Amino acid sequence: MTIDRSTAEKLDAADLLADYRNRFVINDETLIYLDGNSLGRLPIASRERVRRVLEDDWGQHLIRSWTDRWLDLPSRIGDLIGQHLLGARPGDVIVSDSTTVALYKAISAALDARPGRRSVVIERDNFPTDRYLVESLAQQRGLEIRWVEPAGTEGVTDAQLAAVLDETVAVAVLSQVDYRSAALLDMKGLTARLHSVGALSVWDLCHSVGSVPIDLVADEVDIAVGCTYKYLNGGPGAPSFTYVRADLRDQLRQPIWGWWGRREMFDMDQGFDAQPDMQAWLSGTPSVLSMAAIEPGVAMIAEAGMPPIRDKSCALTALAVDLHDEWLEPQGWVLATPRDPSRRGSHVTVARADALEVTARLVESGVIPDFRRPDGIRLGLAPLTTRFVDVYDGMARIAQEG
Repeated sequence: MTIDRSTAEKLDAADLLADYRNRFVINDETLIYLDGNSLGRLPIASRERVRRVLEDDWGQHLIRSWTDRWLDLPSRIGDLIGQHLLGARPGDVIVSDSTTVALYKAISAALDARPGRRSVVIERDNFPTDRYLVESLAQQRGLEIRWVEPAGTEGVTDAQLAAVLDETVAVAVLSQVDYRSAALLDMKGLTARLHSVGALSVWDLCHSVGSVPIDLVADEVDIAVGCTYKYLNGGPGAPSFTYVRADLRDQLRQPIWGWWGRREMFDMDQGFDAQPDMQAWLSGTPSVLSMAAIEPGVAMIAEAGMPPIRDKSCALTALAVDLHDEWLEPQGWVLATPRDPSRRGSHVTVARADALEVTARLVESGVIPDFRRPDGIRLGLAPLTTRFVDVYDGMARIAQEG
């Protein structure tokens, strides 16, 4: 069946989330932005929030802002993310550090909590930072890396994970949504598989938070880390968040001790006495301007609700898959994303040998996707800002360029 543009227009007219797009800064309506899973658009409220922090908090209130406006930012924003997007309880989540630093803390703490176990598991196709951190820690500690071989479009299965597990494995590092294929893993099932051999789970939520429903408590996840600059629209380089399961906190101690993680931090006393809660996972002074920009975007997602967001995400990706089948497959493109909407996140990847050259031509023509080596064009479909006509027009342009 031929899909015409009126199909996309009708979907936009029925979109329950359509009005949220008007709450973002969009200066060029002709630009087709399909990279919201790398950098989300700027919420208008975030621009105003940062301006208030600059002009009022910093400009007028100066250092007094620490005590009455800023000290609770890591935990307050952590609770907002945790309770509305992660299925977490108050006090389960803290915001601080870059994603890389947060993952380093998480993996290190998990390894320390399993002394005597000499293996760590990670997928060979996981995001580079995750792999590099595991390689670094394995080299420092003399550990064996158990690689889950590339799982392809469908992502890591229970059988693949089970094949590399035994009683020597301390921790496995997994991404809930694959950054290239968008494969959505069975977080509950894979975590249970790890627990069956006494290993801990560290989950990377960077490509899932804000686009798929997550319930860390129900899934019995041990530790999770995620970024805030993709679907949460927190801005470039915005700090990440860390979740630690409540009953594990007294067993896990993050390795970068700083004054913000110390009980009675302003005592400036000798010796590190860790906070008794998630604030123990803080290290140095948080970046206030970056943190302030996170809150409005997360609040907007909480207001919209994850079920409608997930519904639209599935509809957006389904349209992209259908258009791939009609237009791109005959041109030699291959769908590098699961066909089952329940098995994919909120992006779609199409692959062909000349994808890098096609991406460059798309950018020149006003379509912004993302190229992922070796041969993939990744289309990030952010439910609060991406329209169905954006998907239609973007796929049409790929077909024209191809």
